[in-house]
Amino acid sequence: MPFFSFLLPLLALTSGSRPAPQQPQAAPPAEKIAWSATRPLTWADFKTRPTPADQLAALTSATIDAQIGCKDYVFSAQVRAVFVPSESWVRDAKKASPNLLRHEQLHFDITELHARMMRQKLALVKLDCEHLQPAFRNLSNAAFSAWKREEARYDGETSNGLNEPKQKFWEEQVRQRLTQLDKFALAE
Repeated sequence: MPFFSFLLPLLALTSGSRPAPQQPQAAPPAEKIAWSATRPLTWADFKTRPTPADQLAALTSATIDAQIGCKDYVFSAQVRAVFVPSESWVRDAKKASPNLLRHEQLHFDITELHARMMRQKLALVKLDCEHLQPAFRNLSNAAFSAWKREEARYDGETSNGLNEPKQKFWEEQVRQRLTQLDKFALAE
């Protein structure tokens, strides 16, 4: 059976989670930064510019990249949280606060959290190689929906990072949840 590559729909994250534009099939793959506990985001990673209509101070585009397949009827999967610099921006990096960067980093950390949760589900679920695509599509749609809901809740509860006590609460909660799912972290 062939390998399938799924890219959960790119999600531009910050204030009201809105989908980022999909890449055309013929376009070369965009540069991506894989999530790493030892490599936090910097403002230099945010490569594009906001449009005049954009109201936010910054926008993080991240996704869960899943490659799945079956070889000799044995299922395998690789799931990664990735940051997309070409779709991420900061209005003015020179004036942007460290707190804003912490807020954007946590969007990426939440993406990693949901990638780990997906790896956990894939480790527990027995996917049938004969019916791989519909089964994986259902699993990935549920994972994407949960991720999108959590991102929206994060922005809402923290007022896009402006509510410092809530921001710190979220940072601690996400850190604890990532630690609980260390077994499903990718080796660095």
